[in-house]
Amino acid sequence: MYEEKLRIVPLGGLGEVGRNMMIIEWGDDAVIIDIGLNFPEEKTPGVDYVIPNISYLEKNKKRIWGVILTHGHYDHIGAIPYILDKIGNPPLFGSALTLGITQRRQEEFPLKPKLKTNEIKEGDKIELGPFTAEFFHQNHNVPDGHGVVIETPVGNIVNTSDFKFDLTPTNAPPTNFDRLNEIASRGILLLMSDSTGAEAEGRSLSEKLISENMDALFGKIKGRIITATFASLINRLQDIITISEKYGRKVVVEGFGMKTNLEIARNLGLIKSKKGTIIAAEKAADYPDNKITILSTGAQGEGNAALMRILSGQHRNFQLKKGDSVILSSSVIPGNERSVQNLKDDIMRQGADIFHSQMMDIHAKGHAQQDELRDMIQIMSPQYFLPIHGQYSMMASHAKIAREEGVPQNNIALIDNGFIVSFDKERKMNISKRPLSVAPVMVDGSGIGDVGGVVLHDRMGLAESGIFVVIAVIDKKTRKIKNSPDIISRGFVYLRESQVLLTEVRKKIMEIISKGGKQNKDVKEIKPEIKSKIESFLYSKTGRRPMVLPVVIEI
Repeated sequence: MYEEKLRIVPLGGLGEVGRNMMIIEWGDDAVIIDIGLNFPEEKTPGVDYVIPNISYLEKNKKRIWGVILTHGHYDHIGAIPYILDKIGNPPLFGSALTLGITQRRQEEFPLKPKLKTNEIKEGDKIELGPFTAEFFHQNHNVPDGHGVVIETPVGNIVNTSDFKFDLTPTNAPPTNFDRLNEIASRGILLLMSDSTGAEAEGRSLSEKLISENMDALFGKIKGRIITATFASLINRLQDIITISEKYGRKVVVEGFGMKTNLEIARNLGLIKSKKGTIIAAEKAADYPDNKITILSTGAQGEGNAALMRILSGQHRNFQLKKGDSVILSSSVIPGNERSVQNLKDDIMRQGADIFHSQMMDIHAKGHAQQDELRDMIQIMSPQYFLPIHGQYSMMASHAKIAREEGVPQNNIALIDNGFIVSFDKERKMNISKRPLSVAPVMVDGSGIGDVGGVVLHDRMGLAESGIFVVIAVIDKKTRKIKNSPDIISRGFVYLRESQVLLTEVRKKIMEIISKGGKQNKDVKEIKPEIKSKIESFLYSKTGRRPMVLPVVIEI
């Protein structure tokens, strides 16, 4: 029997941007909020995605009443195909767009079980065991997003989801402060609030301002317009389509993710366009350049994205040319600074004009900044506060705001993934001293979890210093080496220009094998000795540590 305590268990999203996944528990009942992924970084070379570690949940999957999905971004829903069946395929609760994107992604995994989806709307309440979840509209940069109030036996929890306070959004209703105040009037035990924008002063920009600036830009551009943005920014895509229609431009949509999201949003009535506005790429040549807008992916400089294919001349229908204008309507994701700079340089080298958010306000982030976060805390007036969704410095900045707004230091849980926040029936908070095992799980091709720290370490070593393969053949009877060892080098030295070094290496290998033969050593003993001594020798000569792979064959 589980102790009757309210427990908050973050499996992802704390101390990082992405991979969001939170468990709410009471006794032996549990509900999950979001199942997201993260994208690879420099420390995870060759990996496709990073997903939450669910070893804790796999042992407790019969306790799960359902999964609440706050909105349709992959850092909140993207890990569902890899995780859901392993935790019993519990029902999903989300808005129409969120479920539409989730369902479409699931179709890429035909062997996975069918999803049990349940559509929710603003104000809906659902019973999940001892919990009641109620949904409220939140502005973000994808429509149909919700925060959630969870009534528990101890008190009310509010999870803001990703949000911003926008009084003048485009294609979405504004923030409903009356609704937030009504929720707060019930009393809030714990506020869990988005921290992504907590280090930025002031308030986030309104989508209306972005739309107005984009309109002005379209009005003065005479040639072809290529607009690159995130495929998930449905409201931005609608604005670009509407502005293109205003100036008589046809719209070509390029990029798999963007086409998919537009199709889903159009089917739900979230994207509207006049008949004939959106045309196939093959039809663009039928119109003058000043009547064409290309709406594409690739604002981060991704190698296979539509914009990069246009720049490199690999696109079937479009090539960048003088007179084109490229609008990058997006922020730079941390870690992509170099690729985005290279993208800008390539655009200008080819004679096109470029406009981006450092030049003018043509992109607004979807996350509340310091003044908005302060407003949320003031409205909710929580007894306890847990900053979520952000790097540790972001969450620490958010915790500071909470202290300034009167939340006592001892009532703030500034934690990393795996630490459990619990409340007893007297509403007293406790934080576990040791975290659960929540080491990230890597998805690499069809493999899930088979790439660990050792493999990543090897990949990074290969990327930094290359590989050095030694092949030696030993006479089984005499225990002597036959012929000179063969050497293969990749990413370490160019063999033709390193003959002196290779001669010394071969001599060293022959000495090791000869000595091992006299001592009657087994091949299994000789191989690690070759590896160790050749690695040390190469380092002494070059200052580099390639991965040495000895291959010793007995004949």
